[in-house]
Amino acid sequence: MRERIDLAPILKDTVATAYCDLVTRPTGVTVRQRVEALIAASPHPTAQLDFGSIGLLDFSCADEIVAKLLLNHADDRPRFLVLVNVTETQREALDHVLEHHRLTVVALSSDGARPWVLGWRTPDLLAVFDTVTRIGPGDAGRVADALGWTVERAADALQSLALRRLVQAASGTYCPLPLS
Repeated sequence: MRERIDLAPILKDTVATAYCDLVTRPTGVTVRQRVEALIAASPHPTAQLDFGSIGLLDFSCADEIVAKLLLNHADDRPRFLVLVNVTETQREALDHVLEHHRLTVVALSSDGARPWVLGWRTPDLLAVFDTVTRIGPGDAGRVADALGWTVERAADALQSLALRRLVQAASGTYCPLPLS
């Protein structure tokens, strides 16, 4: 299950103007606080932030909204974040900020392409993420077989994905995050 959070109405309520650009650090702080309240009130473990109606996203808002959401996941429940309808220019700002903080998040564009990882990543992390996304839920043995790797190497990469909240893990099985 997931909670979809459209950022455009939050932005319009926050700054009370007609534009749809996420710019300035104070705007980012206010939007993030509203998003945090929605996530905290949601019974769903996965939140999707919808960037579809957002135009420009500057580095300060990318930092205040997405990076700090990822850094502030202190509650006891496991929480997952997915960014949806991300444009190429938004992707650049998000990737830069997340890389700086050594954070990662799952993202989707509006064209229905496969999900990708934004931010800090290694080749093994990307290979295993793509494999789990393609083949669906599985354990280290299944992923190792699909990649031609050792079980230990696959298990390490899967654990890294789980710690970064890019997949859901339960009893040795790793599942892609809900995207639809």
